[in-house]
Amino acid sequence: MDRLKKVLAERFVGDNFINEGLIVKKLLLAAACVAGFSVAPQAFANRDHIMVVGSSTVFPFSKVVAERFGRKTNFKAPKIEPTGTGGGFKEFCKGVGVAFPDVANASRRIKESEYKDCQANGVKDIVEVLIGYDGIVLANSIKAKPMTLSLKDIFLGLAKYVPSPDGKETLIENPYKTWKDVNPVLPATKIEVLGPPPTSGTRDAFVELAMEGGCKQFGWIKAMKKTDKSKYKALCHGVREDGAYVEAGENDNLIVRKLSENAQALGIFGFSFLDQNADKVQAAKVGGQAPTFESISDGSYVVSRPLYFYVKKAHVGVIPGIEEFLAEFTHDRAWGEEGYLTEKGLIPLSDAERAKVGASVKNLQSLSL
Repeated sequence: MDRLKKVLAERFVGDNFINEGLIVKKLLLAAACVAGFSVAPQAFANRDHIMVVGSSTVFPFSKVVAERFGRKTNFKAPKIEPTGTGGGFKEFCKGVGVAFPDVANASRRIKESEYKDCQANGVKDIVEVLIGYDGIVLANSIKAKPMTLSLKDIFLGLAKYVPSPDGKETLIENPYKTWKDVNPVLPATKIEVLGPPPTSGTRDAFVELAMEGGCKQFGWIKAMKKTDKSKYKALCHGVREDGAYVEAGENDNLIVRKLSENAQALGIFGFSFLDQNADKVQAAKVGGQAPTFESISDGSYVVSRPLYFYVKKAHVGVIPGIEEFLAEFTHDRAWGEEGYLTEKGLIPLSDAERAKVGASVKNLQSLSL
């Protein structure tokens, strides 16, 4: 290593990096590169707390774990920012060191493209933690009548382009103004749905599970998936932009408040927020099934998805408390069937799933896509 430092120093001096401080900085950067971005203590010297970004759905679960962790240990409570799943991965994957988050919460699994971004920026070893399940609900104010929607109703109500009502295999810009226009058995209320932006994992999961689920009920569109996959995805995942769908940001509590003020609107958010605000909002049945702890757990509620968080292995043992935070999150007192996270609306993993994930976390097993 001394020989390497000497060579590098000579090279930097040769390139006019005469200033001693600059030479030291260059040496540290080179050493970090040689070590695969794994050990560079100076990069972490000024941070004594865990930084968490990502999903607003996972936020309340992560927050309660962080608060308990801060109270019961000598470590500072992690700082958590609900940036949305996509926004969280963008920050998480920028690099290794004090300037970058240690943990990314996610209401969907990391995409291959995001994983590749991480790899390209030196975030080589990532630990994936599946924490439980959540249902995505369409809800309205308890002042209004509860809704019963099919996946087809949801697609026709919210898609940017829909099949022509004349039965021909052609697409038109969405003409529907009320839910009754979509389906004669539904009320003649204006289609107005408050939901998350494109950076949200809840939005990703909603369009994949609910809208695509309704889209592919049209046989000729379903067949398109084999002949033109990109067109199929654009059609089935495309959300209308004429005001019927209102992007309400990453703050699910804000959506709940707006629903209380507007009894005609529907809102999209995770089951945990429904559970915590049952005195204000009620869930629509989807496909004849209401979202409940049991229906999400057994999969009979079709708009359900897994929840995750991701950890930079390079930060473990350098940023104080990461291993201990992981241990708290994956302890039965937190994520178990009788754990305190279930009181917040988390649908727990099965015993076998928890054992498998717990072992992976304990061993800091790196994700491979």
